[in-house]
Amino acid sequence: MWELTAAQTKLFLPPTTSRWLAFFDMEKKEAKMNPFQEAQTVPELRYDEIQVGDQASLTKTITDEDVINFAKLTGDVNPIHILDSFAKTTMFKERIAHGMLVSSFISTILGTKLPGKNTIYLSQNVSFRAPVKIGDTLRVVAEVIKKRDDKKIITLQTNIYNQSGDIVVEGTATILKKE
Repeated sequence: MWELTAAQTKLFLPPTTSRWLAFFDMEKKEAKMNPFQEAQTVPELRYDEIQVGDQASLTKTITDEDVINFAKLTGDVNPIHILDSFAKTTMFKERIAHGMLVSSFISTILGTKLPGKNTIYLSQNVSFRAPVKIGDTLRVVAEVIKKRDDKKIITLQTNIYNQSGDIVVEGTATILKKE
């Protein structure tokens, strides 16, 4: 049997107990940001202001808390993400972040930086190129590669790099820019 830390034990309560609901409850902590306040500062670029070659980026360090909270939110408690003792037995030798947690930061960049406000996500394809480990610092980059003027549709190259400059996620996003 794999060993759990005290913090991880909360994730694995038996479903027959009323405490099972704790699995889905996020820890009540003071928010580091106020999303309602932050939403007021999202830039709005008009479609005609956006050009092929425009780029935006953000940086994020993946924490243990990010991985545990993502597991709680989604129910994806695969031990490769949660249990150190299990992860040591895998080809990665340590826990890795969920691929969808990592790729979710593409949505952050599209919705808050480029194009920003009034962006409608139409599609996203991703390829996971390398594992992301807890403590990795990621640089998420979106670059406009194509515009379709008649429909105001924009295609962006969406890559995520680790602190060594290696691509960990590669893909393209298609968005509709509403005005």
